[in-house]
Amino acid sequence: MALLIYTFIIIVAWPVLMSFLYSLFQHFDKECKDLFWKMHREIQKMREIALVYLDRSGGLQKFVHDCKKYNDSKQSYAVYRFIISINPSDIAELDATLGNYILHNPIQAAQIFQTVCFIAIKTLSLIEQLQTEAQISILLKPTHLPPLPSYVLSLSAFPFNYTSQRFYMSEGIAIAMGTVTKYTQGARFLCTEETCPFSEGFRYIRVHLPGATESATVRNDFVCSLCSSPLQEDIKFRVIGDKQIVEMIDAKVLNALKGYSNDKSHFRIQTFTVFLRDELANKMKIGNHYKIIGVPACVQNGLQATACIEVNSVQLCKPNGPSFVSDNFKYLLLLTSSSCWRFTAILANIFASQVVPPGTYNTLKLAILLSLVQTCEKENADYLDLLIVTSDKLVIDRLLNYSVCLLPRGIRHPPSSEIFPSVSKDKHGTGTASIQACSAVLAKGGICYIGDLSSYKKDKLELLQSALESRTTTVFIPGKKYGEEADQQVTISVQTNFWSFVDVDSSPKKHIQKDNFLIGQMDVSLIPPNLLDSFGLLIYSEFPSCQLSSSLVHHILEKAINPEVMLYKVSQQFRMQDYEEFIFFARNLHVELSSEAENLIQGYYLASRRVRRDSFHGSTLSPSALKILISLSKAHTKLSLRKKVLEEDALIAILLLESSLTLKHGKSALCVAPNPVFPFDLSDENSLQQRDSYLMQCHDQLLKFIGAYGPGIHVNTNEE
Repeated sequence: MALLIYTFIIIVAWPVLMSFLYSLFQHFDKECKDLFWKMHREIQKMREIALVYLDRSGGLQKFVHDCKKYNDSKQSYAVYRFIISINPSDIAELDATLGNYILHNPIQAAQIFQTVCFIAIKTLSLIEQLQTEAQISILLKPTHLPPLPSYVLSLSAFPFNYTSQRFYMSEGIAIAMGTVTKYTQGARFLCTEETCPFSEGFRYIRVHLPGATESATVRNDFVCSLCSSPLQEDIKFRVIGDKQIVEMIDAKVLNALKGYSNDKSHFRIQTFTVFLRDELANKMKIGNHYKIIGVPACVQNGLQATACIEVNSVQLCKPNGPSFVSDNFKYLLLLTSSSCWRFTAILANIFASQVVPPGTYNTLKLAILLSLVQTCEKENADYLDLLIVTSDKLVIDRLLNYSVCLLPRGIRHPPSSEIFPSVSKDKHGTGTASIQACSAVLAKGGICYIGDLSSYKKDKLELLQSALESRTTTVFIPGKKYGEEADQQVTISVQTNFWSFVDVDSSPKKHIQKDNFLIGQMDVSLIPPNLLDSFGLLIYSEFPSCQLSSSLVHHILEKAINPEVMLYKVSQQFRMQDYEEFIFFARNLHVELSSEAENLIQGYYLASRRVRRDSFHGSTLSPSALKILISLSKAHTKLSLRKKVLEEDALIAILLLESSLTLKHGKSALCVAPNPVFPFDLSDENSLQQRDSYLMQCHDQLLKFIGAYGPGIHVNTNEE
């Protein structure tokens, strides 16, 4: 019934007004008259369709509810703001003309809805304080845009089309965010001539439009259209809204921040400015990947013009990737199904054959793979950070650079930039603070490879330790410097795994050699002990530079002569792309701990805390060790393409952690071998069988260790 009433009003009331206007143009020729009536009929039809759409989509009910809130306040506003959600597909089915008008002339299309809403308010007395149509501000928010190239604004392409004020869709990563400030949403102006009819009422209403600066909405050179007297703002009716400036950049920038890549294409990267207003303020988080819909514009700031986008909607982009693994990996998984350890052992053995020969650095490569699959953008995720102690800086750096590129968010931190966010003045002339992204934030859900740890100063290492422990970093914004009344502290989550290495031979830092080293302990005194404990795993590379294997020397020389050569057949069978697909699939697996694995982990943890202690410091096993064990176990399960953590996964995790603890603090009563996960080379079926037998012995040894030093912990033995 309401729909019929509204439609009747639009059909009857407006033709009367149009007839009156038509009489004023009687002296025009016939062509002008026909054009006038044609435009009138088109606009009239679009108003009718707009009303029908609002009624069918539920927008009319929401509009009435919003009007009730304004009416209940009993306060007069210069501007009454309404948000209307538009589904382009639905409205195009009702009327293609209106659908096209909304997509390509959003500002003019908003005026059509403005008229419909004004008539509805006046007819049904929804807002008693409303006087003129100019007081209504309509913001159209499309739910999506047609998936066509003409609606995509490429931020890495030239030219940047900011002249056509229509809706575009774009994607990018937020790399800088300003603090939330205020802007004028709308203002009321009055004629200064007291005898003028427009010296009162709501005739002159200024409303913010996309791309407009503050001076375009509020300034002192407006004149009355009736008497040409100056207009003056009625300050008490100014409507204030929230505004936030965000700098975004095309996601292709991530490819430029990788240490190594097979992608040889060249592209142009340029940041662009995004304006988030009112309900969209603080909807973005720095470092996240977003899809936005908005209207491009050009903002003039003195002599400088800045291309920007006035955003209407923001949508967080989820990482897209393959949901499968290659046939070669499936076949390998089938061949090794008789053992829970063989598949991951072969993966580590042949991994990164483009950089190092198969069979070298197996423990390190397994740890890298475990860290790669233990990456995600969820809060409170299981992280796995790696610190490598090596004398082969060049080889390890190449291996880590190669591995970082297997993830979309793998970042090789450039030494000239900051690891963690910093603060600078906003470049748009507002004088407010702008938080700049950094390597750790850009690597969200991936890996941040920070290079040689010994090259960083004490303050940087303290920041790193704090981030590793809390998975957050705090940015301090001094209020006096950036025009704020009070100082601010902004906490930013750090959701990434950190990789680093220590070059023990070429480190410029001087450290004193200790005489009281325990068996198996390494001299890592150049690293602060608390920072050392913050890393999940400490790994010693198997081949010091003075003992390079002949296969590694041959590999390095061949690659130096011909970088593109494939030295091993396995490099063709398991390509870099295959590993990218495999890791993306494995990291998205949801795994759960079995009760047997949980008991084994808890038993080892409690026994180790009792064994690894001294009279002065107490237990040398950090509380985070339990989290690391669980993270390692889950990672090995994902790498095995399973969803249930078994005792076999927990055993690998325990051996890796025990090896790491041995390097830090020396051997314990468990007394594992120097390289417990790969005690010998894997060359054939017999070596794999021999490794399985060795790991079973380690499992029995672990059960005895728990039984001896973990009283009260019951773990099933083979006999049971």
